[in-house]
Amino acid sequence: MSLGPLAPSQARVGWDVSFRSLLLLLVLPHVLPLRASAETSYPPVVPGHEIAFPRDEGSHPDFRIEWWYVTGQLDDATRKAKSPLGFQVTFFRVRTGLAADNPSSFAPRQVLFAHAAIADPATGQLHHAQRSARTGFDLAYAREGQLDVKLDDWSIRQVAPGRYVTAVHGEDFDFELTLASTQPPLLQGERGFSRKGPDPRAASYYYSLPQLAVTGAVTVGGSTRKVSGQAWFDHEWSSDYVDENALGWDWLGVNMTDGGALMAFRMRDRQGGERWAGATLRLPSPGGAGDVKFAGTGEVTTFGPEAVHWAPLQSWRSPRTGVTYPVQWRVQVGDRRYRVEPLLLDAELDSRPTTGILYWEGPIRLIDEATGQEAGRGYLELTGYGGKRG
Repeated sequence: MSLGPLAPSQARVGWDVSFRSLLLLLVLPHVLPLRASAETSYPPVVPGHEIAFPRDEGSHPDFRIEWWYVTGQLDDATRKAKSPLGFQVTFFRVRTGLAADNPSSFAPRQVLFAHAAIADPATGQLHHAQRSARTGFDLAYAREGQLDVKLDDWSIRQVAPGRYVTAVHGEDFDFELTLASTQPPLLQGERGFSRKGPDPRAASYYYSLPQLAVTGAVTVGGSTRKVSGQAWFDHEWSSDYVDENALGWDWLGVNMTDGGALMAFRMRDRQGGERWAGATLRLPSPGGAGDVKFAGTGEVTTFGPEAVHWAPLQSWRSPRTGVTYPVQWRVQVGDRRYRVEPLLLDAELDSRPTTGILYWEGPIRLIDEATGQEAGRGYLELTGYGGKRG
């Protein structure tokens, strides 16, 4: 069942692409396929690796691909709880496998991409910007040892233990947000070893920081508002993330209203079926959502493909690209059944100028189907519905 296209005026997309992205037109055919070539050696992702903090919050430049990804929902005094602003910012680092022996500072050994967006359900608008550049000259970098990533005047960095700041300046929006940890990191998969397919080589190192407390300011259309809310942070790095038979993936990260956290995903095959799936559920702390002493110490359960099922309920068709995205879902994790409801329909991001794909990414609320009550809020990401290269 399609929800139908929105009017083009309901989704404004702003562009801010670095001039240096022109260089990437030469290297993108080599960068975007994630399987390592025979000419370049990339470290494998293997079980048993111990993720350490803050060391592993920084960059891992030997691996082929890496990203730092923050999503959240924000309120201010003038907004109703039904329509919080959604925000997302993602920094990608890619080791190209090119010019490894070239001593020039201009050699594109590592490149960075960044996507950011503000989703406003109250107006039906999505404000989106993207950038790309090779690393170098202290203008674009991803530091090792501690989170510190910069692409021109966009950045995300750790400023104190468990405290982060991200700043983004788009064409028609800006935000600067402080993210404070309220729970310890949540290791995904087998203690951070996250399988993405039947072949164990299709895997990433993956951890999350759920239930981040957010404060800061957002400017949209020249109007600046002080905001607060909750966010979800993901960090993954890999050399062979997706097997050749996977067309795309569906993912959600949800801060549960009881203080818990839920991540669920599925990889789709070329026929649209489930090739692989997984989920991680952290229960609330023993003392409840307000117990700071025990925050984030609730039981954590990891679910394999046999226990995670996605069923589309409604779809939305983009009036710009003609791509149809299933934006409402029933997701089952173990014996729990949830309904995923989008807060904004038109959340298509066209990143073909930087990463070569179309995808849908927007704020959601999660409904517990057993009670009919809201169980949490977070973000949904859908890729591959326009093809691997959009």
